Amino acid sequence: MKSLLLILVILGFSLHEVGAKPYPTRILVITGGHDYNKEEFNKMLSGFPEVTFQVVEFPAAFEMFKPENRLKYDVLVFYHMWQTITPDEEKMMTDCISGGKPLVVLHHSICAFDDWPEYWNMIGGKYFHKPTTFKGKQYPECSYIHDIHFRVNITGTKHPVTRGLSDFDIFDETYKGYFVDDNVTPLLTTDEPSSNHVIGWAKTYGKSRIVVLQSGHDVPTFQNPSYRKLLLQAIEWVSKKSP
Repeated sequence: MKSLLLILVILGFSLHEVGAKPYPTRILVITGGHDYNKEEFNKMLSGFPEVTFQVVEFPAAFEMFKPENRLKYDVLVFYHMWQTITPDEEKMMTDCISGGKPLVVLHHSICAFDDWPEYWNMIGGKYFHKPTTFKGKQYPECSYIHDIHFRVNITGTKHPVTRGLSDFDIFDETYKGYFVDDNVTPLLTTDEPSSNHVIGWAKTYGKSRIVVLQSGHDVPTFQNPSYRKLLLQAIEWVSKKSP
């Protein structure tokens, strides 16, 4: 046993000395319930040498929340707008994420699960498809506008997710009127009138870190260098590869 430990220690020092990189972060991207440009979205993720990724679509994706499958990936990335869910599936997802599986939530994923308020608590936001009362406040049906040029303002300048980023322009889809929990840490804002003010935030849910980025509709955003940097740093932060 002592010899084995000595070998591992020596190997560890050797890897460190030659500048070996840590293993890539394994991402599980969950889609379903909304069309998107798969080729360009996957091309964006393929441009991150720090990650590997697998795409699974609802409803089959519910299997990946089971305890026996949770070690197959490091970070969840939601890019879905799925609506139907059973009580057993609710429990599997809740246990998976609250138990420590980190999550990055993109764009139309805040429109998902219209009848499951715990999902809204989990991600700290919700786009409502109909007038809804939540946490004592009445929300009208939300609105969206495609293909808007607007300015993204970096609010959390000291946060690891936005480190090194300055305010940037984007061509994307805006959402207006959605719920954002008062307890989130705002990271991104905009003054675009067709949008909510807060468009990106960080939070925790149980043992997990969570980042939500409202932008992410189509190819211009996928190709935006600032958005790419933001997404990669969000993945690194939730996976605790950055402080």
